[in-house]
Amino acid sequence: MYRTMLLARRIDERMWLLNRAGKIPFVISCQGQEAAQVGAAFALDRAKDYALPYYRDMGVVLAFGMTAKELMLSGFAKAEDPNSGGRQMPGHFGQKTNRIVTGSSPVTTQVPHAVGIALAGKMEQKDFVSLVTFGEGSSNQGDFHEGANFAGVHKLPVIFMVENNKYAISVPVSKQLACEKVSDRAQGYGMPGITVDGNDPLAVYEAVKQAADRGRRGEGPSLIEAVSYRLTAHSSDDDDRTYRQKEEVEAARQEDSIHTFSAYLRELGVLTEEKEQEMQNEIMSLVNEATDYAENAAYADPETIFNYVYAE
Repeated sequence: MYRTMLLARRIDERMWLLNRAGKIPFVISCQGQEAAQVGAAFALDRAKDYALPYYRDMGVVLAFGMTAKELMLSGFAKAEDPNSGGRQMPGHFGQKTNRIVTGSSPVTTQVPHAVGIALAGKMEQKDFVSLVTFGEGSSNQGDFHEGANFAGVHKLPVIFMVENNKYAISVPVSKQLACEKVSDRAQGYGMPGITVDGNDPLAVYEAVKQAADRGRRGEGPSLIEAVSYRLTAHSSDDDDRTYRQKEEVEAARQEDSIHTFSAYLRELGVLTEEKEQEMQNEIMSLVNEATDYAENAAYADPETIFNYVYAE
């Protein structure tokens, strides 16, 4: 789990450098949310369950089988990008072979899709659950409420996981919710709701595992709110200094799961300084290789511009 979190962080950091160097057009970051993403993914059966991620979910898609090279190909918008062949913005993940269902720019549209997949699984008596993730701002959209209500009524095996990073772009959570927690909304749809520490991958793992087991038993959906903090600006086009204080961001960095989970593993004797350095070296080698490959890969042939858009 720690290795996957660290890989997500290092890929993300490299993408920011590439963006600032003018080599890739856009970054929308996972930094600060890796623990929730990886903890959730590891709690699922990644050989049969479905993931419907939102645009920050690099940790989820890495855990489900996407590679550093594939993510870099997406960042550079190259022909080999498995998400869309270089047609979508970065963060629009989709890979059929790993059951990662593609998303789109309008937020929350993945929620009804996850509910539909869960309905199909129930109708066909297949043993899988779908996990859909989204931000706390997205929980205000109609797609969430319609999807949650339908899933609750039909007792579908779907897990709604809100990655509450405190800001919907520039709007703080205090101006988004009238209730205390996003998980409070679960009661209205006949499902359990729980709020967990999104900086603790094991707490998220436990919550998602219980929700998955519940779904497989035919007991219906669950709503999980994983609370963390977005350590970067909303995207490479955003200046977060206009709406939050430097001191607030620095305080959140003290709770960064990359550091706190590393410290926890060291205390247990699971992770040593030598093992961590070996892991860091391996990951940086992967990131460097992925960057070089993607930068030198071919763009899509202009003649393919209408592929996957209209029926052929």
